Amino acid sequence: MTETQGPAHKKDLTRRRMMIAGGAVIAAAGIGAGAVANASTGAGGESEKKNGGAGQGEACYRLTSETTEGPYYIDADKIRKDITEDKEGIPMTLRLKVIDTDTCKPLKQAAVDIWHCDALGIYSGYESMSQGGPGGGGTPPSGAPTDAPTGTPTGTPTGTPPTGTPPSGGPGGGGGHSEPTDDERYLRGTQLTDKHGYVEFRTVFPGWYQGRAVHIHTKVHVGGKMTDAGYEGGHTCHTGQFFFAESAVLDSAKVEPYSTSTTTRTTLTEDTIYDQSGVTGGLLKLQYQKKRMARGVVGSITMGVDPDETNDGTGM
Repeated sequence: MTETQGPAHKKDLTRRRMMIAGGAVIAAAGIGAGAVANASTGAGGESEKKNGGAGQGEACYRLTSETTEGPYYIDADKIRKDITEDKEGIPMTLRLKVIDTDTCKPLKQAAVDIWHCDALGIYSGYESMSQGGPGGGGTPPSGAPTDAPTGTPTGTPTGTPPTGTPPSGGPGGGGGHSEPTDDERYLRGTQLTDKHGYVEFRTVFPGWYQGRAVHIHTKVHVGGKMTDAGYEGGHTCHTGQFFFAESAVLDSAKVEPYSTSTTTRTTLTEDTIYDQSGVTGGLLKLQYQKKRMARGVVGSITMGVDPDETNDGTGM
């Protein structure tokens, strides 16, 4: 304070401080209006770190884990925020931020794909192959992919391998891609990140199917451009999956139609794709009212990616 700033200035400064403090109390009261469940990081889940060289005040994140693409990816041509298409389930808002892990700056104009099964474990485009559905849990259809190999191979391969290039993966092999069996495209969509690196999707809380924990698939594409047919060109710099805390999945299982499923459920610790690294491995931060989960869930995460790399998830 200078010598010319008298009592009136002090009074005004004190008044402003009181107003700021009051606003903070009001904001805190608004957050605490209902019992909110926060489910996010597990062991090793803290992925945020400060980078003194960033100079922009941005948080820097470790490189988010790369995973298999899975067998149910369809090169999306639907640029949209709401991907529900009237599917039943707990409403979910998914807020994603994409950060260049080298510069610690938001990655703008990147195309972010997401796709996942519905509340009963069914994937659009692959309804006849999906293992979910009410009363599911029996023997899965012959050749139905499960995103990940199971069991330990025994014996030694014999004979002469066939000529030609073998397919990448296969049913149950995680990296093998299956051709769509129908024209449905619900719970799939693509958006471009804004100048702050954000995209937001409206969807439903995913269900589960035999062999996998509850998850959402994602891809991040850079270097392409928007056309009348969708996002074209460039390359895929990240392929990953988002995961859900076990407590949240158990809460969802009390809500219809999830509660009607009898499909055997794989827990987060049993999943063969999730690497148990918390946020770095794709574990979402979830917010919802525990006793009113049916009203909606907000999920969020920041992805650290390297836009100069190519990770399409097909060779894993």
